[in-house]
Amino acid sequence: MTDLEEVEQANARFYRAFETLDLGQMEAVWAHGEYVKCVHPGWPLLVGWEAVRSSWQAIFESAAEMRFTISEVLAEVMGDLAWVTCTENILSEVRERVTVTSVLATNIFERGDDGGWRLIHHHASHVVGSTPDTADPVP
Repeated sequence: MTDLEEVEQANARFYRAFETLDLGQMEAVWAHGEYVKCVHPGWPLLVGWEAVRSSWQAIFESAAEMRFTISEVLAEVMGDLAWVTCTENILSEVRERVTVTSVLATNIFERGDDGGWRLIHHHASHVVGSTPDTADPVP
């Protein structure tokens, strides 16, 4: 299997862990260093594994269901670092409220000492408008 295929599989494991709402599975896909970072839509920057872990615990405790359809997946590998950009199309139920939303995400992975790829940075932002090439030009 190529590095690119391994990274794509690591990215898929992240979303499976998210869908299961299982903290143990989420812990397995992340590196646990103080340098890991996470930005959930509308949240401040979280720094360090303990802050990131706490955020997943809070999300999982408040969500009844999360379903992802991942699209526009683009992965790159450069040495022991890799990144994936994608669109998260999410169906979720939180506090008995069902929502459907699209989120743009960047996931950065590092190759661990065991050769496996671990997430070190997740940044997700809501899609709020048109892209620069479709937006009205600024005079």
